[in-house]
Amino acid sequence: MATIKEIAAMAGVSRGTVDRVLNHRGSVNPQTEQKILEIMQTLDYKPNKAGIVLAARKKNLKIGVVLLGLGTVFYDEILSGIQAKAAELSDYNCSVLIRQTYYNLSQQLHAIDGLIAEGINGLAISPYNDPAIREKIDELHAMGIPVVTLNTDIENSHRIAYVGSHFYRSGETAGGLMRLMTHGSIHTGIISGSRDILCHTERIAGFRSAITPCGRIHIVETVNNNDDESESYDLTAALLSRHPEINALYFTAGGVYGGCRAVADSGRAADMTVITYDMVDTTREYIEKGLIAATICQQPFLQGYKPLEILFTHLTSGGLPAAEYNYVDIDIRIKENL
Repeated sequence: MATIKEIAAMAGVSRGTVDRVLNHRGSVNPQTEQKILEIMQTLDYKPNKAGIVLAARKKNLKIGVVLLGLGTVFYDEILSGIQAKAAELSDYNCSVLIRQTYYNLSQQLHAIDGLIAEGINGLAISPYNDPAIREKIDELHAMGIPVVTLNTDIENSHRIAYVGSHFYRSGETAGGLMRLMTHGSIHTGIISGSRDILCHTERIAGFRSAITPCGRIHIVETVNNNDDESESYDLTAALLSRHPEINALYFTAGGVYGGCRAVADSGRAADMTVITYDMVDTTREYIEKGLIAATICQQPFLQGYKPLEILFTHLTSGGLPAAEYNYVDIDIRIKENL
């Protein structure tokens, strides 16, 4: 196994410089730091576990978490994973500070700035897809604060890893299900969460790519409900009223319960094929009733748990994550396999 002395020799720096990178003490030239981290990864350097525990307890680490979807049931499941890992990290004198916002850019920026002021050492975030958030992540990187994105990603930022579903592929999966579960001419309404959330827009793109070749499934209109159940009910009801030809619905995010209530109240449930994401109690209820044909699950507990694990390992050992993209499994549920 490689030693700090060997890493220092290969990088052409002192052992003290390697130690500063490992323990985040003092400033190191970013190019030098990157070179050291790459050498450590190549050599599969793993610090002594007992030393890691001791060092972590001395550091009094703080990991910040910023989640979107305040009031959304799905994010409650992600929170359960975060809280489980936070309980484990408390044994290492590492605290986890959680902030949750609505789909609002200024709220998310304010939450990040607040956590920076509290002295966080790392950040896990479900990012609002806006250049201002990308710039903030890059700012954190320049400050030596690593960032891991979860549930949804943001492109071209200096985050060190992403944990969540493969958005485009899960959209293709939804399109494949719609193709297999329907026949004849299909007119689909899409109820999405937000145009400013990458996972929502990529799921639509994947869905579109999967249905286009068959030629009989058509997207009529897309509406955005901000993952709000009440808003989803109103938007879905209005959508069905405007387009009586709609005989299928694709929910890319939250608001499934409100949307399904609107379908039921319209009296058109028997003629509707509905594809959704995630398995919460109300979604299960509508699968059992036969209104939802299938839902695509994405391991929310793991999406909350793993980002903290990645950050803690990085902060204590200096090692980069084994993978940049940490995709969770696609798990399709229908009435028969609930």
